[in-house]
Amino acid sequence: MSVRVLVAGDANLDLVLQGDVRPRFGQAEQLLTDANLVLGSSAGICASGLARLGVQVGLVARVGEDLFGTHTRRLLAERGVDVTELGTTPAPTGVSVILSAATDRSILTLPGAMAELGVDAVRTALARSGSTHLHVASFFLVPAFARDLPGLLADVRASGVTISLDPNWDPQEEWSGVAECLPYVDVLMPNAAEAVELAGVAGGTPIPDAVSAARVLASRGPVVAVKDGASGGFVVAAEELLRAPGLTVDVVDTTGAGDSFDAGFLAAWLEGRGPAESLAWAVAAGSLSTTGAGGTGRQATRDELLAALGRP
Repeated sequence: MSVRVLVAGDANLDLVLQGDVRPRFGQAEQLLTDANLVLGSSAGICASGLARLGVQVGLVARVGEDLFGTHTRRLLAERGVDVTELGTTPAPTGVSVILSAATDRSILTLPGAMAELGVDAVRTALARSGSTHLHVASFFLVPAFARDLPGLLADVRASGVTISLDPNWDPQEEWSGVAECLPYVDVLMPNAAEAVELAGVAGGTPIPDAVSAARVLASRGPVVAVKDGASGGFVVAAEELLRAPGLTVDVVDTTGAGDSFDAGFLAAWLEGRGPAESLAWAVAAGSLSTTGAGGTGRQATRDELLAALGRP
């Protein structure tokens, strides 16, 4: 399968728990209303979302030689993602436990095998797949890859391949390393809180709000598409600010909505659609994904997304 987009980063399962999810120690037993073991990871959910929208996509990542790794591979393949470059290592497959409340969630993650991805594997995957776009996800969960990423991106950009980056949250809350990548990135896709933290490090001074942060980050080169929760999202491109509200939907679970946002934006942007239309696709994809449990349970098809936007 010749892929158009190569997604690089993490691959794991999510155990999504809903109900009384605020832990109380002291051996207190709590009752949940639902529990689902689903495809997780920013890279995996984004790749799945792209496939649902009709984009040819492959994933380069690392899983373990265990039950979770086998299940992760199967779920990705079932969703139309090329898993040729999903390698295995002796380390256990990563896993995230999502404590999902109505308006927020907490995430506990074991990086495991995902942390063993390196730039050489991505170089090889790019060469074999003939991809025209590279999307990098979960920068801070793949430290060896992240350390060498600026050099890889410089080479990839010089070869004519376009690049997007969703850094996700930094568990160490240091936010270092992303600024060095920005001159080579075409589209940066943080959420509002991540944008503020990244811009503060990149600019060397605290940033008061997400719009100001996006402007700082965009000044380094990329279009910046920001996920803004229930408010939808906004884009800063060539100093222009564009906004799109979230769709009105019955929210079941917000897990992975930002990764579906990424998929929607990229699916439109890679077709040559402008920032405003790409943002509309992104917000629609993110909103629709929240109507089911987990990041991939209710990802939109292209027809569903267009219908939600009132497009023919």
